[in-house]
Amino acid sequence: MPAQDLSIISLVIHASLLAQAVMALLLLLSLLSWTHIFRKIFSIRRARVQTERFERDFWSGGDLQALYQSAVNNRYHTGALERIFESGMKEYLKASEKGLTDAGAILDGARRAMRASYQREMDSLETNLAFLASVGSVSPYIGLFGTVWGIMNAFRGLSNVQQATLASVAPGIAEALVATAIGLFAAIPAVVAYNRFVHDVDRLSIRFESFIEEFSNILQRQIH
Repeated sequence: MPAQDLSIISLVIHASLLAQAVMALLLLLSLLSWTHIFRKIFSIRRARVQTERFERDFWSGGDLQALYQSAVNNRYHTGALERIFESGMKEYLKASEKGLTDAGAILDGARRAMRASYQREMDSLETNLAFLASVGSVSPYIGLFGTVWGIMNAFRGLSNVQQATLASVAPGIAEALVATAIGLFAAIPAVVAYNRFVHDVDRLSIRFESFIEEFSNILQRQIH
């Protein structure tokens, strides 16, 4: 193969069908992971901004009833923390309307409602993180499989050559190594993004749990 044919595109075109299938799979995984990465960047950024805005409104000393009514009226535009607050406040008001006098039961009901809402919000924030983790861990091995297969084909082709030279085996090995390169191209961004998103989600989780405890204390004072 002439030197000018050793471009990435040429190597992919001349690779075996199995190696091409491996490369296509890796490119598809890379495309899907980048799609999830950009979506997750925007969703986490939106969750952080909404959380900061609600914390500012909540701790500014506003009326809890007004905050609750605002959350109910804008249910489809509220953030995760505001929905957690809404679920706890709704349960508290429902218990008050029923005339319950057991402070412990009222507080436990509100806390359980907030915990259930918290789990739903965390499940939403963690969506597709498992996919990024899988791409980051599996892609190098998929690429390595394509590389091993390509090198096997390259050496098998030498059996029909009387005198093996580096020039005769280099194109086949180069074709095989492209699969490893594409595997790393798919894996590295996925791993970096996964680690960053896990950190961001953990930070939001801590803020949500802290709010649940602080709001529970406020409800307890109101009950008494």
